[in-house]
Amino acid sequence: MEIKKIVVPVDFGKNTDKLVDYAMYFAKQLPADVSFCHVIEPFMTGDMMVGSPSLGDIENARRSDAEGRMANLVEDNKANNSNCKGEVLLGDIVDKIIGYAKDEYASLIIIGTHGTKGLERILLGSVAERVVKRSACPCLVMNPYK
Repeated sequence: MEIKKIVVPVDFGKNTDKLVDYAMYFAKQLPADVSFCHVIEPFMTGDMMVGSPSLGDIENARRSDAEGRMANLVEDNKANNSNCKGEVLLGDIVDKIIGYAKDEYASLIIIGTHGTKGLERILLGSVAERVVKRSACPCLVMNPYK
């Protein structure tokens, strides 16, 4: 199978730059287009505290911040991959990544891992692991901690 489109989920955490650099290098070697996605999980109503700003205001602020970061990420990488693009999505992280990869006709997903171990991994699970299990296309998992 020829790899023409790579989807790269990003969380804008401290290791995002490593993941992006790796994915862009990979895309250049193939050559392939890159589509970044960032998923914002909605707050549950139990997360709201008395006296806090409305849920809509918080989600709008989170989305606006993420869209600004995504615009910067895409702009920073346009020189290396003129067709790169990015999208901010709202919903379940794994569902949205899988859906975005399908919508983009991705032939590869490059996803980072947070390196969780032990009880934390058992209780929370791994987004990367769940994406790998559910993806219709091959996935490459990058551990930025190594």
